[in-house]
Parts: sequence; C-alpha cells; structure tokens
Amino acid sequence: MTQTKIFEIIDEIGFPEGVVNMVHGSRDVVNGLLDHPDIEGISFVGSIPTAKYIYKRCGETGKRVQALGGAKNIVAVTPDANLEAAMPSLTTSFYGCTGQRCLSGSVLVPVGSVAVELIEKFAAAAKAMKVGSGLDEKSAMGPMATAAHKEKVLGYIEKGIEEGADLVMDGRGFVVDEYPNGFFVGPTLFDNVKPDMTIAREEIFGPVVSVVRTRDLDEVIDLINTRGFANAACIYTSNGGTAREFKYRVKPSMVGINIGIAAPMSFFPFGGAGNSMFGDTKGHGQEIFNFFTDTKVVIQRWF
Repeated sequence: MTQTKIFEIIDEIGFPEGVVNMVHGSRDVVNGLLDHPDIEGISFVGSIPTAKYIYKRCGETGKRVQALGGAKNIVAVTPDANLEAAMPSLTTSFYGCTGQRCLSGSVLVPVGSVAVELIEKFAAAAKAMKVGSGLDEKSAMGPMATAAHKEKVLGYIEKGIEEGADLVMDGRGFVVDEYPNGFFVGPTLFDNVKPDMTIAREEIFGPVVSVVRTRDLDEVIDLINTRGFANAACIYTSNGGTAREFKYRVKPSMVGINIGIAAPMSFFPFGGAGNSMFGDTKGHGQEIFNFFTDTKVVIQRWF
C-alpha cells in the first residue's frame, strides 16, 4: 500500500513512460527479474531463505545485488538503566507496528538483578496500551497484516508454552470490540525463555516478547552474536563504559544505546550483518547511490 501511494505520487510528477515501474507478482515475476539480461542489479528486503536465494541467483547471472534478510533483534537492560525514562521506547520497540518491522525488538534481556522490576514495569506498560485500528491516533498497536500471519504468530505462542516458557501475558483470543473480525493478537510476554527455544531463535514478526535472563554483559553479547541474525541490537544503560563495550563487541550493524529501535535516518547506511544481510552494500545513505550507479573513469591524452 505504501509503495502504491509512492508510485501514484511519482506518476503525478510526470516522469517519462518507463523510467520507473512498479510490477506486482510472486515467484515467477522475481525469477523473471533475476534472469532478464537487461536488469543489472537487484535490491531486496525480506526473509533469510529468499535473500539467500536471490543472492545466489544474482551471483550466477552476474548481477549487482543487495539482499537484506530477517531479524531477531535483542534489547538488553542493565541494572543501572533508567527504567522510567526507558519504558516508552522499550514498549514501542517490541509492540509498535505490532512487531511487524525489521528493527522491532524480539528478545528482551534483563541483566542480573533488574529482571523482576523490569518485567513488572514492562508488563504494566504493555497492558496500558490501546490496541485497535491503525487509523486511530490513540492506538499504540494495530492488527496483524493478514489472517494467515495471525495464525502463524499464534502458533509461536503455542510453541513457547509447549517448550516450557512462562506465559506472563497471553495475546491469544484478543478481541477489539469495534473490529470483531480484525486480525488482532494482544501484547504477549514470555519469561524464563531459554536461548535454544523456538521463540528465542526464529523470527516471529509479531507482538510476542521473549525474556531471556542473563547474568552479565558477556552473556548478553554471546547471546546476540550466536543468533545468526545480526540486524540490530540495543542496550539500556547509564554506564558509558558498558555502552562502549557493547557497541564494539556485538555483530549487528545497527546498534541502539538507550533507544529501542536502532533506525538511522535515511542519510545513514541501513542494513545488518550475518544472515540479516547478503551483499556488501547497505541500503540508504551514500551507499545506496553507489549501488545504483555504475562508476566510470575516462583517461584522456590530447596532442
């Protein structure tokens, strides 16, 4: 819908026919783009399996490629963090856009003694959020994108229960009175999640928060660097030394300090590392101009 609106505006600008095109389609259309000899580059954002596929195919056909994959973003909170100041951006990180964005928090990691207080305040803030239509400015969280994705997210909640995590807040069966047929999943929170559990390893892309408790910063960094995903990582702390160590040792390419969404402005590079990014050119910023530009050098000598 967003892209459609953008292209409607582009059409109003009056570019010549064929300069910019929007083509809808699934696998056949994608393969057509990947194989077409007149297409020189492919830029993609989506799941890891599809990103890997596109990266491989572009290598075979000699196309320039950047393929951004999935995410499992970890947000850590240390005992010296200012929880009152942090809470609005923390809850927005996990539940804003119903968790359906690549920079959403997915795993909440309290460090040491902060766990009990953090979970209590986080749950209270989540329960106070209004869930409803995305067109309502008072809504803090809307519905899932589709009925199928709602069922997929509900399946992850069932999996978390099955594997032994403690369900603190249950988003199943959530109903918004004004929209009884909406694809709503309520704010969901699991505690005592183990790193090897499905809900701690796989991208859910929904309002399901997994709390993995850690003892110290080393354990947090190890958790982040062993996920395979390396899109974004955030930490809430009042200690500059902790922040400095965190930002240099974690693998993700987008790091947030005392913010829950490590979203750079459009003039900064955008993209992760590891399985979250295939290719060597990030999106946004000067790098994206370089990606879509074939540089040329002309050496001349005149007599």
